[in-house]
Amino acid sequence: MVGFKNRYMVVEVFLDPNKELPVDDPVILTQFNVSKAIRDSILVNFGECGLASLLGSFQVKYVNPITKLCIIRASREDCQKVWSAMTMVRIIGNCLVLFNVLDLSGSIRACKNAALKCEEVKFEHYKLAVGARLSADVTQHMENCLEKIKILEH
Repeated sequence: MVGFKNRYMVVEVFLDPNKELPVDDPVILTQFNVSKAIRDSILVNFGECGLASLLGSFQVKYVNPITKLCIIRASREDCQKVWSAMTMVRIIGNCLVLFNVLDLSGSIRACKNAALKCEEVKFEHYKLAVGARLSADVTQHMENCLEKIKILEH
């Protein structure tokens, strides 16, 4: 028996990339709205047949609304289609967005390692940008997000 061959992408989402310093985000990223935006882009650019071929393997595994980092799973055959659809997404909700793929790997373990490294660096940048306004709730939420990455499975 052969298992499904998946690819895992660590993706960074820039909200309103033209804005100078994002203090308050206009939209909160969730697995639902990231997934919906990518699926809508696939539907527009590849049609119903393209979307139907992805439904079995496409999944947004993880989203961190603080650091704007996502982990996305797609089948090996459809990985390029998902990647190209992500580059064509311009709006989530009513906010301009830009996707940047940071890492592409064939196993969840390698993806988790890359995501943890990226999360730590991005959270340090976030702490520097926010400064004294960093609350204990945000720190606790970030620790919970790091734990979610560590327990990710197929």
